[in-house]
Amino acid sequence: MSSRSANFKIVQCTAESLTIRDIGPWDRYPTVTNDAEGVVAALFAEGQLKPGQRLFYYDSEGDLDELLVAQGRFVGFAPGPNSSELRPRP
Repeated sequence: MSSRSANFKIVQCTAESLTIRDIGPWDRYPTVTNDAEGVVAALFAEGQLKPGQRLFYYDSEGDLDELLVAQGRFVGFAPGPNSSELRPRP
């Protein structure tokens, strides 16, 4: 188990959701997927993720997915929305 946390950046923040991007490099940092609990905890601790906000992330493959959060804790994964507002334009 790595002592490092996932390396990501915030790419969009609205009242309803926070979107982050996994930026690696993955030979030095775990992916957001592999560090989901730590990512959620860090975002709450830093005040970036607020109660009730959804948390979307672009994973290491560039796919948009969701980290499910309840009471400030990571509880699972879900496929991301098919939204032109959240997906990068070609």
